[in-house]
Amino acid sequence: MGTAFAVVLVFVGCCSNVVYLELLVRQFPGCGNIVTFAQFVFIALEGFIFETKFGRKKPAIPVSNYFIMVTMFFTVSVINNYALNFNIAMPLHMIFRSGSLIANMILGIIILKKRYSASKYLSIVLVSTGIFICTIMSAKQVHEVSSDGSEEQGFYAFMHWLIGIAMLTFALLMSARMGIFQETLYKQYGKHSKEALFYNHCLPLPGFLLLATDIYNHCILFNQSTPVLVPVVGLTMPTMWLYLLVNVVTQYVCIRGVFILTTECTSLTVTLVVTLRKFISLIFSILYFQNPFTAWHWVGTAVVFIGTLLYTEVWSSVQAALRGAGVKERKAE
Repeated sequence: MGTAFAVVLVFVGCCSNVVYLELLVRQFPGCGNIVTFAQFVFIALEGFIFETKFGRKKPAIPVSNYFIMVTMFFTVSVINNYALNFNIAMPLHMIFRSGSLIANMILGIIILKKRYSASKYLSIVLVSTGIFICTIMSAKQVHEVSSDGSEEQGFYAFMHWLIGIAMLTFALLMSARMGIFQETLYKQYGKHSKEALFYNHCLPLPGFLLLATDIYNHCILFNQSTPVLVPVVGLTMPTMWLYLLVNVVTQYVCIRGVFILTTECTSLTVTLVVTLRKFISLIFSILYFQNPFTAWHWVGTAVVFIGTLLYTEVWSSVQAALRGAGVKERKAE
């Protein structure tokens, strides 16, 4: 029951979150900072009330370690959202972030000196190839769109897009480094996912002072958006604030679902559910918002997800389960 409920939370929460993020970004492409800030405040407030019991509960992991983790987490969150300002389409954004498993594996080899099976190395090649195909095709689209203007404008648009790609690459590697740091912390102090969730969202809040001007400007823009009637409560509020509210709530539902999954299932199951969720979010984004997506984009996407599934050893797990079912049937006979 708990597992099924968690899977529903992940799919409903995360897919809805992507939809409302795209609705926000389409209206105001530079709204990444206010979205990140709102998500951090909501999750930090929830954690302060229910996890730390209004600050009365002491952390199991020293706060000094959380400051290191938080610096990385804050950087990754801000850069990932800010990259949307640089002509990065939402489908490409999602595909890039699907490479997190492989980035984690590469840094594991370099930093922790880990060694993996041949299938794991093949998955690196597949995911890297898939992301490369999608990136190249997106680069062509940026070039084609920008070529309608002057040559100087076209070059500026392409360089602008390249900065976005560099930001996504940096955020991907930083996220993987944070994952390795978390792994070493959990080995030393035990798993405290809910506690880590709170401190990762609470401690970076002062950092948003650096982005205060941008956040304030977007507050003004959001206030000027078309008013809409909220059905249940019967109140009228600007459309963009409603989109932001739903985005924040669905982000919490998504994270909460993943947290429940980590306590109920193996890491393999969690990875598979999150991977499938990303794929469904991608398909929905393409179909509902009619994002440009060529046949080569589909090829690249398929290669990314095949590589991810190969990494998680889903095929061998399914075969083992089928063999086990066959053995039970023969014994019953």
